[in-house]
Amino acid sequence: MEVIFWTASLLVGYTYVGYGALLWLLVRLKRAVWGHPQPAVPDEWPPVTFLVAAWNEEDFIVEKLRNSQQFDYPADKLTIVVVTDGSTDRTPALVAGWQEGPFPVVLEHQPERKGKIAAVARVMPRVQTPVVVFSDANTHVNPQAIKNIVRHYERPEVGAVAGEKRIAVAEKGDAPGAGESTYWKYESALKRLDSELYTVVGAAGELFSIRTALYEPVPLDTIVEDFYMTTRIAMRGYRVVYEPQAWASERQSATIEDELTRKIRIAAGGLQAAWRLRSLLNPFRYGVLTFQYVSHRLLRWTLAPLALPVVFVSNAALVGLHPIYTLLFVGQSAFYALALAGKLLAHRPLRFKLLFVPYYFCVMNYAVYRGFFRLLSGKQSVLWEKARRAV
Repeated sequence: MEVIFWTASLLVGYTYVGYGALLWLLVRLKRAVWGHPQPAVPDEWPPVTFLVAAWNEEDFIVEKLRNSQQFDYPADKLTIVVVTDGSTDRTPALVAGWQEGPFPVVLEHQPERKGKIAAVARVMPRVQTPVVVFSDANTHVNPQAIKNIVRHYERPEVGAVAGEKRIAVAEKGDAPGAGESTYWKYESALKRLDSELYTVVGAAGELFSIRTALYEPVPLDTIVEDFYMTTRIAMRGYRVVYEPQAWASERQSATIEDELTRKIRIAAGGLQAAWRLRSLLNPFRYGVLTFQYVSHRLLRWTLAPLALPVVFVSNAALVGLHPIYTLLFVGQSAFYALALAGKLLAHRPLRFKLLFVPYYFCVMNYAVYRGFFRLLSGKQSVLWEKARRAV
């Protein structure tokens, strides 16, 4: 039982804490040997397409277009393309009638709804610029984002750039806001280190960019197309770099139930991607990328959530064998008690936001189980059903 406990504990510890610590150490060693070079500013800014896929986003699209017109980029070098396939509200009309700002806005629309992947695949062959930046319709992007992304392409080994995702949380946060914000701050820190060591493993769809020439159609039933697209580029030998000064901010999920729905979809998509990208498990072919993929992504999607109940149950069986096991069990029990308290207070605004972190952690891992069964049952649709965001 002790072997089971310590094996499962080490797996959980490495997944959620150890990998970050090891990554930090490896990056420090790399800096000591090779330094920390910064991307150069290009002599001439290249043409860029800013591509937004928007399905029934009439509540956000005007704000998105206004935000996009604030980019600090040459007016003749940036085109905003909005794909509204399948929208049944006023989104296409609002885009078609847009006349404000320095950058041209192009509407791409067809009545049939086939999903975001199909909409993007339909438009990408017509993109003529060397760089394309993808962004969600419900996000706010900082004005310097395009320049901060594009400068990385001065390095020929860079194939994609991942922006930073930020969550706008009220001062008195509730469970979804506090948990989601804390998670993304930690995730952003890992991505910075991943990028500096070698490459980011998967970008968030809120804001990322690729070289247009590297685009390859994504299977239409792919659930997490942003992760799949950028990881495939990394598998071709290019780096996916992280740019924290290009950020997209969105409001927190309206309720923890909405956040759970989103997490279940992501979990199902992660497991689907793990199977489709299983060749990444070959370290002799992919080297450091395999190490980063397994440590940062695969363990979270597979073994770590399974190990959590094993750690708790085996620890309970070992109580009394040695004081360390009693102490660890008390610690685990306190953690899950805080998670339960977070659930009971989930809809109440509190200043002490860290109370919700254990609850969010449990929800995130519970979503992996739900996502697994959703994927096996074939009930996870590729069509995105938007999680409600707080207003």
